[in-house]
Amino acid sequence: MEDKKSMIGSLRQKAKLFRYSRVGNDKNPNKPEVREERLLDQRMSTSVMDVLQRSRMSSLKSPTHQQPADLRTSSTCNSSPDSPLSVTLRKRGGGTGLSDSLDSTGWLSQESVTDAPCEHNISKSTDEMDQVLRLRDTQLSSSEILAEILDMKTEPAGVNEHQREAPRTYLLTIYLKEGRGLVIRDRCGTSDPYVKFKLDGKTLYKSKVVYKNLNPVWNEPFSFPIRSLDQKVFIKVYDRDLTTDDFMGSCGVELNKLELEKNSEMVLLLDDPNSLEDDMGVIVIDICLSVRDSKNKKHGSTTEHNKRLTESMKKSQLWTGVYTVTLVEGRDLPLDGQRDVFVRFKLGEQKYKSKSQVKKVNTQWRERFDFIQFPDASSLLEIEVVGKEGRRYEECYGQCEIDLSGLPVNESTLFTCELDPGRGRVVFLVTPIPCTGASITDLVTPALEEPHERLNMLVKYSFRNSLKDLRDIGFLQVKVIKAIDLMAADLNGKSDPFCVLELGNNRLQTHTIYKTLNPEWNKVFTFPVKDIHEVLEVTVFDEDGDKAPDFLGKVALPLLSIRNGQQVACSLRKENLGGLSKGTIVLELEVIYNPIKASIKTFTPREQKFMEDNAKFSKKVLARNVIRVRNLYRAVCHVNQFIKRCFQWESVQRSIIAFLVFVVTVWYWDFYMLPLFMVLLIAWNYLQIASERVTRDLDTMELYEEEDEDEKESERKGLMEKIHMVQEIVITVQNLLEETACFGERIKNTFNWSVPFLSNLAFLVLIMATVITYFIPVRYIVLLWGIHKFTKKLRSPYAIENNEVMDFLSRVPSDVQMAQYTELSPCSSHSPYRRKRASP
Repeated sequence: MEDKKSMIGSLRQKAKLFRYSRVGNDKNPNKPEVREERLLDQRMSTSVMDVLQRSRMSSLKSPTHQQPADLRTSSTCNSSPDSPLSVTLRKRGGGTGLSDSLDSTGWLSQESVTDAPCEHNISKSTDEMDQVLRLRDTQLSSSEILAEILDMKTEPAGVNEHQREAPRTYLLTIYLKEGRGLVIRDRCGTSDPYVKFKLDGKTLYKSKVVYKNLNPVWNEPFSFPIRSLDQKVFIKVYDRDLTTDDFMGSCGVELNKLELEKNSEMVLLLDDPNSLEDDMGVIVIDICLSVRDSKNKKHGSTTEHNKRLTESMKKSQLWTGVYTVTLVEGRDLPLDGQRDVFVRFKLGEQKYKSKSQVKKVNTQWRERFDFIQFPDASSLLEIEVVGKEGRRYEECYGQCEIDLSGLPVNESTLFTCELDPGRGRVVFLVTPIPCTGASITDLVTPALEEPHERLNMLVKYSFRNSLKDLRDIGFLQVKVIKAIDLMAADLNGKSDPFCVLELGNNRLQTHTIYKTLNPEWNKVFTFPVKDIHEVLEVTVFDEDGDKAPDFLGKVALPLLSIRNGQQVACSLRKENLGGLSKGTIVLELEVIYNPIKASIKTFTPREQKFMEDNAKFSKKVLARNVIRVRNLYRAVCHVNQFIKRCFQWESVQRSIIAFLVFVVTVWYWDFYMLPLFMVLLIAWNYLQIASERVTRDLDTMELYEEEDEDEKESERKGLMEKIHMVQEIVITVQNLLEETACFGERIKNTFNWSVPFLSNLAFLVLIMATVITYFIPVRYIVLLWGIHKFTKKLRSPYAIENNEVMDFLSRVPSDVQMAQYTELSPCSSHSPYRRKRASP
């Protein structure tokens, strides 16, 4: 340390002399220059010198470090090792500046200080000496100098920091597929597992939670950059709980043992040293390690990541068949206090829920569900029978599991699964059906642009094959080209968009393009069409790491509205497809289908959607539904008012025409006239639309405009006004439900003798109607009723219009009214109102 301080002090003194010389020469050029005659004779410690000597000897092997013999022999410092000053200056100064004035030994030579070269070096700049002074301030230790020297040994001579090769970085892509045989952590005998991927103690990715499943299927891909391969990625599995998540085991992957640019599947055993369980299950992943060059690193490796749609990711989306499950019945179900019973089916991530039926000993369902068969997905079908009373109380009657992997293709297999002891059985059919037609390709190789492939499709769905495989209706090809001017979802003003295509329960997805608002996917997707009335939904999301993706926009395209081969730019809409969102997506669609198969399919039950979460209350949806019901009610009232105007003779010409049409229709009535009337109505509406085509979408457009105006208006309103608006909607719904309930209860109370006088009156009137219709044909009765209605206004101009049946029902009390009435003589059995005896 003392030697080091002496060396720095000597350098400082030399720097002062250089500065004085420079200042003196500037002021008086003729003034003789000051020369420094003392040499730097301070050395480093012996321990460091040995290392420096070895470094110098290795560097002298290069021709660039050889000096003339006379210089080496005459130099005072020829036996000295490389000084830390020259090494540091070459390291930090790029091999220029003051280090050039050092001799081969690394110390300032006497000639460079006292002779003419000293003038040349001083005239360059005083900044070089400032570097020496700043070097003192850094207080480099011997260990730091030694480290720099060792680093320089691996570098060729004359190579500076900017010319060195940048360190290699890698991109690790992991596809989390599934877990098998995980441990139980919940009281119900299952777990709610999710997976965390950690590197250096930091969480790189967190999967979604799969509830109540010991064989979860995730199918989640992700990737992240890696700087060094001497690391280990830890995979930890947890059980999601309300308070503290339970540990379910962990495993690790050493990065230096992976092969570059090779996608491999790993089945990793989970382990927990603190657990007594021997088998904690396995986690199945696909992993690929690739090299990222500096160009890709600078630009976010956009090109490489766009091309990294691995085969495992495609397999997770493309399906090979369909399992058709037909729920037949439940047998010997318990007749306890539960009122309804339903069945849940689950295959991987696909879930269905049957309709709720009133529980009987043998409850009949007769429902069909279609499950998609993926190549690497689980084939274990889970069945659960649940009894339900009210909205929240549910009781499980039993669960069972069926392995579908070995079932015969195109053949129905009957299963009768036993539930819990004494809880009965459930009966259902399973039919595996192979299915082809789903694919993901690049834009350069679309299926229908190959002549033989297009010809095969046209022949397959031609009229002569109309009665073959009625489930296969057609074929859809979608070209997802690009999106324009999307919404910015990230803080940097960009988005990481990807596109999801859904047709029924079929779902395909593009890759993600990072940091852009104008992505170009250039992908071609094909779907098998099972119902021509389905709607293709194209949704654009923003990828957000391990969080749920952000919604950017959505488009819904009915298959029957597709114009083949035309490139269309569709404006993105909001999530409820109501208002417009920002951005446009460019698509090209083509559908080929058999019209006869499509017509037959129209008269069969529609495919049910996968079971989703329970719907939440939405003021906006409630208001929209109220508006829809109100519009229908207004339409019915409009027709009713038109008929009344005919009876009221407001227009003589219209009333005469209506009267003649009524008489002729009733007199010559036959059943064929009913479908004929509907044909005439459809033809009339077609002529109206043909003359004014825009009127076809006016109702929908007006509804969307009303929603947008309501949304904008609600933003301007205060809290109290919003509350009043909700109250108005709720009151409207309340009144509508009350009128409907009252109408049904009054009809019921007419027949159950709740009011004996009204029931007696109805009894006598119905007897008279029976006798009259027995002796007089219905045609004449209807004709007489119509003549009475048309001539009532002529016979009595000031008569009040009424409906005799509705007037009678208005006298019958509802259940609520009967509960409110007070009996005047409760001890008498001749009360005009008979109350229902309260149930115990």
